[in-house]
Amino acid sequence: MRRSRVWALPAGLAAGLTLAGCGVPESGVIQAGPAASGIHSPGATPVPPTVVALYFLHDGDLTPYPRKAGHPADFRSVLDMLFAGPDAAESTSAATELPRLPAPPEVVADGEHALTVRLPTGAGRPGYRALMQLTCTVAGVAGASAAKPTDGPGGGASATAPGSLARPEVKVSGDGWTRTLSAGPCPDPIPS
Repeated sequence: MRRSRVWALPAGLAAGLTLAGCGVPESGVIQAGPAASGIHSPGATPVPPTVVALYFLHDGDLTPYPRKAGHPADFRSVLDMLFAGPDAAESTSAATELPRLPAPPEVVADGEHALTVRLPTGAGRPGYRALMQLTCTVAGVAGASAAKPTDGPGGGASATAPGSLARPEVKVSGDGWTRTLSAGPCPDPIPS
């Protein structure tokens, strides 16, 4: 028994010295970039975001400005972008006559070729060019994604489903008024 203890002590010391003296200095935390995110399957390709045309005014004329939206683009997110106005890059050439809204508008399908956009209470009555900005943008989303709005949480349209709403009429309504506009005169969106 004594002999096994004698051999255990030198073996343990040798192992400890080997690990301690291997020549690798201590280091702190090393930043190495973002964490791993997983492996993509060979057949799956990421789906790019949908590009939609937001209609702003360039020298007073309706002009489409392409903007990336979610996939699929839904009326709620597109109208949020439209009513927020031109972004920093667009503001050098684009303007809007749409008001800032106190709440999101509601989009409702009125049959196969018409949409109604209900502005929230207190939004006022936008002028003709502002209404055409809204009409062209909504019609473009409807035609590009062939989508029909459905009511989502909060009373607005937040989901899309297959449909056939290419170049619809758009009714815009607010506090005691309604105006129906055709998307026919809208400029074609810029090809993406």
